[in-house]
Amino acid sequence: MKTGLTTAGAIAIGAFALVGTATANAADKADAPDGVTAYSVEADFEDVRFGLENAIINRGLVIDYTSHIGDMLARTSADVGGTKQIYANAQAMLFCSADLSRKVMEADPANIAYCPYTLFIYDTPDAEGTVTVGFRRLSETGSDTSKAAIGDINTLLDAIAQEAVSE
Repeated sequence: MKTGLTTAGAIAIGAFALVGTATANAADKADAPDGVTAYSVEADFEDVRFGLENAIINRGLVIDYTSHIGDMLARTSADVGGTKQIYANAQAMLFCSADLSRKVMEADPANIAYCPYTLFIYDTPDAEGTVTVGFRRLSETGSDTSKAAIGDINTLLDAIAQEAVSE
């Protein structure tokens, strides 16, 4: 099956993943709910947000939507009985990969549920300067082909998150 990656591209991604793992360990693996992978780093929110955006775009991917979660929660707080400011900044970036999406959906059309992919970034008022980047790990289910394709997406999301906190 054609994956869309050249051998050189696969080697580069593999090498990047190794470098990304080493540098992300300089950041902390953040506490996160089950099924969520997150990394924290001491840095300016806007710098890490810019790094996350570039980590996505530099892979030839297009950010379809940026959700300004922190702004929405702040704006609606009084309307829903909010009692505290949850985030200093919080966003989620949504995007897809034509290559990986095709691969995962050819394995099982129901895998459309996984697209678009989402990476989140936030800092909190009590820990400004500590920025967390992460993603919800996709459940690797179905046929072996489906599991492998979903695993490739999880690998991509992890590499992007690690790159964002290592710059």
